[in-house]
Amino acid sequence: MPIVTDNPWSISELDILIRLVLAVVLGGSIGLEREQSNHAAGLRTNILVCLGSCLLMLLSIYGFAAFVDEPNVRVDPARLAAAVITGVGFLGAGTILFTGKSITGLTTAASLWVVSAIGLAVGAGFYFASVSVTVIALLVLYAFNKLEKKFIAARSEKLLIIRLDERSAVLGKIHALLTERQIAVRKMVIEEDGEAAGLGQIKLHFYVRLPKSEADLPLLDSLKRLEGVHAVSSE
Repeated sequence: MPIVTDNPWSISELDILIRLVLAVVLGGSIGLEREQSNHAAGLRTNILVCLGSCLLMLLSIYGFAAFVDEPNVRVDPARLAAAVITGVGFLGAGTILFTGKSITGLTTAASLWVVSAIGLAVGAGFYFASVSVTVIALLVLYAFNKLEKKFIAARSEKLLIIRLDERSAVLGKIHALLTERQIAVRKMVIEEDGEAAGLGQIKLHFYVRLPKSEADLPLLDSLKRLEGVHAVSSE
């Protein structure tokens, strides 16, 4: 529990240290899970976000105590907290990547936002709430990730690039092969093959969803064996 004083605008150095250390522990707990999953914002990033948020919350509440009694000054402990939320939004945006096939980093960005909120809560002295949110966040990031991989994320997205003869009838065979293997085609792009200019070849870009049981190499080998197909690659 925080050390209680007669003045709500003052705080002891021991209580400051307790809150800063707790912010490091709670932010580090979430950061460790992100680090083990090889995400962009790992252990140190989450610790620094939580620690910085805690410090700014402490500063917002107690840093301007000398001006509380001034008649023309209005002390608002939430003013720096609002700025922290906005600032962390820019940091989280840097972890979101669009690869052309999918968007990654949304969970990491959300975890940074939650970590900043935990730091603010610790700085304000809401120990129970901050610890509870940390436990819940770890449950969501770790346990739910296992459940998602097992029951929800049963399909993965791939980009198949196939080079084939322009006038061949292989396109129907490719579609039949993908349908047989229960591979859903999300998007198809046809373009001229600049690497084989003058040879009458085209490139097909298939954005597909593969079933969990489907492996890349057998699929690529089956496509390559089709008559009229010159090269197949996957990204």
